[in-house]
Amino acid sequence: MATQIPPELRPPPADERLGDEGGLASVLRVVLTVFAFILLIPPWGFIVWFYSVKIVQEYERGVIFRLGRLVGAKGPGLFVILPIIDRMVKVDLRTVTMDVPSQECITRDNVTVKVNAVIYFRVTDPEDSVVAVLDHFRATSQISQTTLRSVLGQSNLDDLLSERESINAQLQQIIDEQTEPWGVKVSTVEVKDVELPQSMQRAMARQAEAERERRAKIIHAEGEQQASERLAEAGRIMAAEPATLQLRFLQTLSEVAAEKNSTIVFPVPVDLLNLIVNASSTGNGTGGDGGRPRVRVGNGGGGPGGGGNEPPSREGTVS
Repeated sequence: MATQIPPELRPPPADERLGDEGGLASVLRVVLTVFAFILLIPPWGFIVWFYSVKIVQEYERGVIFRLGRLVGAKGPGLFVILPIIDRMVKVDLRTVTMDVPSQECITRDNVTVKVNAVIYFRVTDPEDSVVAVLDHFRATSQISQTTLRSVLGQSNLDDLLSERESINAQLQQIIDEQTEPWGVKVSTVEVKDVELPQSMQRAMARQAEAERERRAKIIHAEGEQQASERLAEAGRIMAAEPATLQLRFLQTLSEVAAEKNSTIVFPVPVDLLNLIVNASSTGNGTGGDGGRPRVRVGNGGGGPGGGGNEPPSREGTVS
């Protein structure tokens, strides 16, 4: 939370400060200004011109101070400042890429991590970057480090690894709000690397392996379910059309024979065996007596020449 400055302690605006200046200070200021213009007059003016003529590049601005007071920013190009009483400070307006040193912090779920980042910023107001802060480069670097530790301390490890874009946006917004009074615009903040302890890396590897095994088992079970449904449908079709089972037997036989095996196992349907057994029993049991089986009882000889004492044979029908 920002500290509120009491109104009586706030510095007055620049116009009021200039108005309050009077007396000897005002007179001395006018005299020095006139003396500076006189120094620009030849012949001694040629020596002073080397100090007074300034050239500022297209990507730079020159902040002018006259007798310690801010005059404004000039440039780009060539312009002249007054000798002795004017001082110029160059400010670079190009985008600066700054590495944020690795910060060790504790996340919201009590995991120690080391994180480094990169920040992109540029100066939008040259006057504030010189007057409002001593060194805007160092100030931006320090506020980036503290903000990085603060934001990561409020985030979980899973959010840090998966929701990287939201964390980057949050860092950029907070740092930009802090550096805006300095005339610095933070355009992008990117978290580069997250270093985890070895124990946490092994735990995450085991978790990922268990998750992959769970998915593999689920996929295998779904495949078995789909296969059972297809087999049940195929069974219903074969039950309705028995000829399909014979075609399947022939297809299996052709597949086995294609491998040039010396032994071929050919499955015989049980229904076929039942038909053979029924036909065999029906053929042996047919006769004039309505298909009843006949029993023959007798001796081996059947007469006096038979050489035995067995009784004569008899035929009858067994009911």
